[in-house]
This record gives sequence, C-alpha cells and structure tokens, in this order.
Amino acid sequence: MLSRNPDDYIRDTKTEYHKLQRNYNPSIHPFEEQREYVRALNATKMERIFAKPFLSDLSGHNDGISCIAKHPSQLSTLVSGSYDGEICIWNLPTKTCTRKLIAHDGHVRGITFSTDGNRFMSVGDDKVVKTWISNSQEMDDDEDDMAPINTILSKTVLTSITHHRRDPLFATCGEVCQLWEETRNEPLKTLQWGADTLHHIQFNLVENNLLAACTSSRSIILYDRREGKPLRKITMTMRPNFLSWNPMEAFSFTVANEDYNLYTFDSRNLNLPKRIHENHVAAVTCVDYAPTGKEFVSGSYDKTIRIYEVEKTNSREIYHTKRQQHITAIAWSLDNKYIFSGSDEMNIRIWKAYASEKLGPLKPREKDAMRYNQALKQKFSTHPQIKRIAKHRQVPKYVYRQQDLLKQAKEKEKRKETNRRLNSKPGSVPYVSQKERVIVREDE
Repeated sequence: MLSRNPDDYIRDTKTEYHKLQRNYNPSIHPFEEQREYVRALNATKMERIFAKPFLSDLSGHNDGISCIAKHPSQLSTLVSGSYDGEICIWNLPTKTCTRKLIAHDGHVRGITFSTDGNRFMSVGDDKVVKTWISNSQEMDDDEDDMAPINTILSKTVLTSITHHRRDPLFATCGEVCQLWEETRNEPLKTLQWGADTLHHIQFNLVENNLLAACTSSRSIILYDRREGKPLRKITMTMRPNFLSWNPMEAFSFTVANEDYNLYTFDSRNLNLPKRIHENHVAAVTCVDYAPTGKEFVSGSYDKTIRIYEVEKTNSREIYHTKRQQHITAIAWSLDNKYIFSGSDEMNIRIWKAYASEKLGPLKPREKDAMRYNQALKQKFSTHPQIKRIAKHRQVPKYVYRQQDLLKQAKEKEKRKETNRRLNSKPGSVPYVSQKERVIVREDE
C-alpha cells in the first residue's frame, strides 16, 4: 500500500508557504536547460528594466565641488568642499546640510578625517591646514562653533591632505611632501624628490606607513614615513590626476590619468601597469575603491561616472544625467551600496552602486530568487543574446561620437605601425605593447 509522511506536504500553519516535492533526476527533465535559458533571459531583461541608479542630490553649495570626504565610522556623515572655500557637513539620511563653514580663501583642495572621526582637517589655496570638529548634529551659528580648533600655517602651497589609518598623523603635499602630527604645528618630516609639484597624496590603507603621490611632471612617487627619503618614482607618458589604494591589497593602487584611461599598478613591480581600464572619452579626474576591493568607481571630464571590476578592462556600468557637468570628486560608501559624486554645477549626487538593486529589507524568498537569477545570468552570460542585453547602455550623443573618433584614431595608429613594420627592414621597428608605452622610466 502506498503511503507518505504528512510532514512532507502539510503546512504547520496557514501563513507558511506550501511544501513542494521536487525530483532532480535529469532523465525526467529533458528541457531543463531550455527553461533555465528562458529564465536567465527574462532575469537579464528585468535587470535592465529596473536599472535606475540615481537616488537623490545634495544642493547647498554656491560653487563647484572640489573634494569629498567619507566619515571613517558613520555612514550618515559626508563632508564636501567647494571652489569658494566653503565646507558643508551633510546628514545623508535626511539629505540636509547640518553645518556650513567658511574655511579657506580660494579653493578647498583636500579634506580628510581623523582616525576616530571626531575631527577633520582641510587645506586650501591660503597655505593653511585647519582642524574642525566633525559633529554632524545641527549647531548654532556661534563663532566658537564655526571656528577651527587648530590652525597651522604652512610655508609652502598645499594641494592635498591624507590621514594615517591608525596613528594621529597626516600628510600634506604641494611643493614638497610633509608629515605632520596632530598635536604639533611644525612638520615632523619633509620629503622631496627634485622640483616636482605634488597635487594628490594618499596613505596606504593596509600597509599604513606607505604613501603615494601624483606629480605635475607626469610622475608617481612612493614614500615610506619611516625613511628619510622617497622610495621609488615612475614617470608616465601623461599626467596622473588622482590615486587610490586598494583597501584589501596592500600592494595595488589605481591611477586616474589624463590620457582617458585608468591604470592599476602593483607596487612591487612598477615597470608595467597590471591592468589598463578604458572607455572614458576625456581626462579621468578622480577614482575611489569599493570597500570590498573588487571594484572601483571613476569620474571624468566627459561628465560620466564609470564602475570597473578590478580584473577587467571595460567598465560594467556608466552613470550620467542631463545636467551633470565635469566630475571633480567621487566616493564609494563604506557599506558598498552607494556612490557619491561631486561636479562643477554645485551638486553632490547619490547613486546606487548596483543600478538594479532593490533597497530596503528583503524577504527570504526574495533573497533566494535574487541569488537564483544571479546564478542563471552567470551561467548563460556568454550566450549572444543575453550578453548583448546585459552590456547595452544608453550613453549621451557626445560620448558616443567621441568613442567613435577614438576608435578611428586607434585603428589609424595601428594601421600606420603595421605599414611601417611591413615596409622596413626586419627587426628595425620593434613591437611595443600598450602597457610598455605607458611608463617612460623608473627611478629608485
């Protein structure tokens, strides 16, 4: 006599879902592959339909945004500086500016938080380093509340600032690289290599004693605060604008360059870049890593934001709006969900890190369905139709035209080099890869 256990098919309560019996024997599912392909195709189409990355904007500045700083422990606090010397402290959940500080005469060149996040330092065109209380609560416009708690006058021009991850130390750059302690008004150490002007500097987040700086002479310089001199220097064909260390790999960093590309380097071998990231059609101005270390986001002079995977050449996502102008500052939130961008038209925009991600609490069945769809898309990602739908993006007309022009220029250069090699003596025109052309020389 046939029998079955009631626990296999009867619900315990009315609120539970019905229990289903499944037989995974492949012989009785001859069309399983076809059904999964249709589901993967539908999941890919739905992902593109619900890809709406723009969330909100923060308006309150009276001039273009020059820099952005994330709070090291609070997701709700963001600090931004502008070209008119004003600093705003933002409360992200309410999207309001809690404090406005008239900080510097001229541009605010850099902002960085202290280790505990209770203070932040700013530098500007007036050669002054100011330390402020980073209280995100709304405060009265009292002179004591709006004044810095410490002011340091530098002897040289300052263009950027970065803070050590654990110790009360920070570094500034300009004509020289200077290491400071928060309790002193004189630099602990001054490091210089030639007559280069440094325009950006950043501490390594893993190996805390290492720093890297970008110079106006197309160079990248590595420093060690334990040494009395710079460590290494590489000179590129075009100027690096911004630099960001990988928060999960002590030896990797990515450089935003003037030649429309980004370059990922391994600090143990600076002869060649480890990866070249393309797709931008104008100078790349800023870059920031995700907290996972697997992706990074870049902003460019072409008014677009692109998200790259570390091991891939082409971007996986592009963000743009009609009114967005040149991107000058970019940041990836510490919860890996949001991206903040500052641009010339005085706005800070908030984007999703994953364009089609559903925000807010999810039910267990929703999580299971999302994981299942993601696995299907990964399984069929190389199929032509799914690949075409997943890669398709709408871009502005000027970006599309510029991409076409750049493609023609590259083909012309390649064709010219091929013709030179064919019409020259064998071996007289050696082959030089794109990675080898990036680095002019390396000094130690």
